[in-house]
Amino acid sequence: MPGSSGNGSVTRSTLRQQIADALRDEVLAGRLQPGQEFTVKEIAEQYGVSATPVREALVDLSAQGLLDADQHRGFHVHEYSVADYRGIVEARSLVTDGMFIALDKDQERFPPHDEPRAVAALSGVRRRGEEAQRASLAGDLTVLIGYDLRFWHELGTLFGNPYLADFLNRLRVQSWVCAAQHLRRLTDLRGALWSGHTDLVDALAKRDTRTARAIVAAYNEHSLALIERLADDG
Repeated sequence: MPGSSGNGSVTRSTLRQQIADALRDEVLAGRLQPGQEFTVKEIAEQYGVSATPVREALVDLSAQGLLDADQHRGFHVHEYSVADYRGIVEARSLVTDGMFIALDKDQERFPPHDEPRAVAALSGVRRRGEEAQRASLAGDLTVLIGYDLRFWHELGTLFGNPYLADFLNRLRVQSWVCAAQHLRRLTDLRGALWSGHTDLVDALAKRDTRTARAIVAAYNEHSLALIERLADDG
């Protein structure tokens, strides 16, 4: 029946996304290490599902740059270099700067904090930022990554361009995968991680792109210096 076929397709698509999300989280949490190899069969058995949605999920993650396909062997977690990290940070900086340029040209692209329609959206992003800041100050990397990704994705969405938000999210996932492998070598991350999320929201709510640019520039400089130092120490 057509209805049954459609439902099966939706279920498989949903399962594919769930597996991709779960594996992405495994990589971000460090449970799947850079270079670690695995097969479709191993992942299918781990999650108790068929091979098809697993294969599709792994192909999706490969397209996002998180996995590499080994011909006739399976997949392994992509190994990012410090040079890769520099390139990713530069790319995400160009994206955010483009957001700020768009805001300079069109003040309505970002909702002001004093308009009723914007209260819920801005308060949601601010809550993500507050949680990210708390995790950062506590040195809880896993919690920070989760809230930081949600913060930036929701912040990007406020500019009204879902393609931009999704692209920025992909870059931020890649940068965290690269950074986390170095950061997890530190036994105490308290005070070492960026925590300027709410300052950025406040600046953008006021249309203060000069301050927003300065915040992001300082963040990028801090992140690069930290990862480069850890890489040299390693």
